[in-house]
Amino acid sequence: MYGMRAQDNAPATHFRSDRICRINGELYFSTRENTQEGPFENPEQAAREIQAYIERMQNLSARR
Repeated sequence: MYGMRAQDNAPATHFRSDRICRINGELYFSTRENTQEGPFENPEQAAREIQAYIERMQNLSARR
């Protein structure tokens, strides 16, 4: 994907990756801020929480 994030100075190529991983058998997702969020009971719950996290981060950016 070619484009700009709000904090980027110039357009760049950004690669999407699988954000969900297992750590000690539990599901977590990683963020651009280098945090691990979780644990979650199943991949569906993790996917819902990823979307909620993205929406929270976008709302925070819009307030600045």
